[in-house]
Amino acid sequence: MLWNWQQKNWPDFSWDNSALAPLEERFLHQSGIQIGSTKHFKDPEKTVLIVDMITREAIKTSEIEGEILNRDSVQSSIRRNFGLDADNRRIQPAERGIAEMMVDQYRNFMKPLSHQSLWEWHKMVAAGRIDLKDIGRYRTHDESMQVVSGSIYEPKIHFEAPPSSRMKSEMDNFVKWFSKTTPGQRDGLPVLTRAGIAHLYFVCIHPFEDGNGRIARVLAEKALSQGLGQPTLIALSHIIQEKRKAYYNALERNNKGMEITDWLVYFAKTVLEAQSYSLRMIDFLIEKTRLYDRLVDKFNPRQAKVVERMFREGLEGFKGGLSAENYVAITGTSRATSTRDLQELVALGALIKTGNLKSTRYFLNVESRGVH
Repeated sequence: MLWNWQQKNWPDFSWDNSALAPLEERFLHQSGIQIGSTKHFKDPEKTVLIVDMITREAIKTSEIEGEILNRDSVQSSIRRNFGLDADNRRIQPAERGIAEMMVDQYRNFMKPLSHQSLWEWHKMVAAGRIDLKDIGRYRTHDESMQVVSGSIYEPKIHFEAPPSSRMKSEMDNFVKWFSKTTPGQRDGLPVLTRAGIAHLYFVCIHPFEDGNGRIARVLAEKALSQGLGQPTLIALSHIIQEKRKAYYNALERNNKGMEITDWLVYFAKTVLEAQSYSLRMIDFLIEKTRLYDRLVDKFNPRQAKVVERMFREGLEGFKGGLSAENYVAITGTSRATSTRDLQELVALGALIKTGNLKSTRYFLNVESRGVH
């Protein structure tokens, strides 16, 4: 079996433009809606939105690779990178590194891609790692780079990347391709098409010892942002993490041939789903602002803490809703006080109550809650 990079026409991918045209059109339409939605935010509110969405993506892109990060530490690091007020907590290298990469992409999306910028991203992603030989440079090890699952006795090879000896030439070609396909260039490609190819092309080269998935997703975000002329702020990693098996299956289906319509349609639909989620997230944050404007001075400190925690859970909220036990755990108060506080929050219109007795649950009283 030949991998795609072993074929004579590598890396001349082919695809059916007609299958992608309606998806490209929908992306541009939804982008216009998203840009219009964010215009309703005042500067402080927009900053909250940007920090919150970048934080969520930083956590999710790491989670796809099995790395669980502390949300508060990632957000604190992102705030520092933007020059905003942040707490003085000690931040682990992995949390600092992913935050730096995500902010760098947000700020510098229009800068041309270069080997140096990719190496800098890898230094960020690999921050604190002592198990890697090559940090901030392409891999040099002699052994083959394989994606494998199963036992050591019966491994299943999902993919084998080009040998390290080919990394310079492969990445020279990739960087040149990324530059010449930029919108406005003679060989410019439609937004979703370019982002999808960039992701697959990079993953198939697998130029780094580790961190290729995270960098590939940031590259896709860079391509999307360049296509729109502004940061996309879409929940791409959130959607991929939710349907991670489908993501890896789509990659595996498209690493043995040069016709990649299947991959591009999958990726485009994933981007559109991520974009729709982000639009709901923007609506959710608008409703949060309205709720606070209306009620914040009516909350006691315990209630304010719980409502803020519920908003931090995002669109999905607490799984199954907030219970009285959750309230006690968050506030450290008594069961009787928690019941009284919750009843007041319902009376104020901050929460909606469902169920009875032990099945009683509470949800934020916002229209966009729980939609996904």
